[in-house]
Amino acid sequence: MEINNQIEKAKQGDQAAFTFLLNYYWNEVYGFMLKRTENETNAEDITIETFSKAFDKIATYNPEFQFNTWLISIAKNVHIDLLRKKKSSLFIEITDQEDQKAYNIADTTPSKEDELITEQNLSQLLRYIKELKPHYQEVIQLRYFQEMSYQEIATKINEPLSNVKIKLLRAKKLLAEIIRDKR
Repeated sequence: MEINNQIEKAKQGDQAAFTFLLNYYWNEVYGFMLKRTENETNAEDITIETFSKAFDKIATYNPEFQFNTWLISIAKNVHIDLLRKKKSSLFIEITDQEDQKAYNIADTTPSKEDELITEQNLSQLLRYIKELKPHYQEVIQLRYFQEMSYQEIATKINEPLSNVKIKLLRAKKLLAEIIRDKR
């Protein structure tokens, strides 16, 4: 009954209901995709995309079916789309510039700026943020340190606005878990 109430609230645009549904179903969808993909990063990306699509289309959800079944079917479709994109991208030629970008992997050691900040009150928080996966670090950095709007972030990282919101939500949740576990 609680789930149905949250779904109805989400249909009305209630952000707390979206958060509740994300938290409630995240592990189920992520676990399902992890079994299918056998890759944590892909499973996480597909799960983020799944919730993004589900929340964009929540008005079309038919309550005659279980919500988790609906989410899983979206996840399957997202996975199929990903496989199709990978298959077609295997035949795309890569320019030298794109090839060079692939080799310029970010250095995870703290910069001089990081060391200065480490001496201040933000030192511990930055260490916690660095424990996040790079794509979560990026959205946290853009939103809270560069103070970009959700739309500016979406444009910068070339992802839909809903994905940005879900990534930020997930990044904050994971960061809270890291902080809680370290105390």
